[in-house]
Amino acid sequence: MDLTLSKRGDYVLRSAICLARAYESGAPKKLREVSAEMNVPRTFVSQILGDLVHAGIAVSTFGTRGGYRLARLPAAVSLLDVVAAAEGPLPPERCALGDGPCRWEAVCPLHETWRTASASLLDVLDATSLATLAERDRRIEAGSYPIPPDAHRLRWAVVPVADSVQVELSAPAVAARLRPGGSWLTPHLEAALAEGEPRPVQQGVVRPGWFGNAGTVQLGETSGTDEDLVVPLVWEAIGPSAARPRLEAELRLVAVDLERVELRLGGRCRFPLPRAQRVPVDEALPDVVRTTVRAFLRRVAGALEEAAADPGPPAGGRA
Repeated sequence: MDLTLSKRGDYVLRSAICLARAYESGAPKKLREVSAEMNVPRTFVSQILGDLVHAGIAVSTFGTRGGYRLARLPAAVSLLDVVAAAEGPLPPERCALGDGPCRWEAVCPLHETWRTASASLLDVLDATSLATLAERDRRIEAGSYPIPPDAHRLRWAVVPVADSVQVELSAPAVAARLRPGGSWLTPHLEAALAEGEPRPVQQGVVRPGWFGNAGTVQLGETSGTDEDLVVPLVWEAIGPSAARPRLEAELRLVAVDLERVELRLGGRCRFPLPRAQRVPVDEALPDVVRTTVRAFLRRVAGALEEAAADPGPPAGGRA
């Protein structure tokens, strides 16, 4: 018997967890942020968040500072509320042994047992809050949540990302390049992910292009000032499976002095590992990550300084 959520239910629940995790910050989430962070297709994300708004779980605001946020505390929103927003009223009215609703003129011998089982399921869903799911999601992301013994999931290797490079330019000059929609950064990230030499490991080969031959780059909205600017970025492989390598990081511009800045890249990479494969995470994957991150920062720093020497296209164009 299949007790899994529909695809729509899956996306609605992921989006609700995303809003729950952002609740304390007070900042609404943009459509593109929910899509990138929770792997919800961009073509559906507005409909999915619309389900939460229609159910009174979320509210939306317009404008440059607008977006979506929970309408009440995550602890006051139950899993049952979210599932019902996507799947409709629970339990369904259809009889377990028939195609229509239960009618006592045709007594169903399963009715009472099924009603009791359904009530137990609803009690569990109603007793689980979005706050609980958001905290569990944080622990899973950090690798501190125990994997259930009956889990049917791939193992994940999570590698921290941390590197920096200095650029001999003023903070406003660098910020002018980084701000306009990410169009300038994207080709440098794509090139860095593809370059480098493959490294053999215990089984198979780990390459700097560990994301595969194709992927999508999502750059979030920049925040902060020219002297302290943050650009969120996500790079994820394209494929039918949910088990896809993914880079989640922030590129931060920090002014060192009037004519010099530091670019800091911090975040994490995660890689799906088949159960039978043992990749020496302590050696191979961190090496690959360091090589790739260093290549990206080196490319960006070089392109910025070259653009300053020979301005070429205006800020926001490709170097």
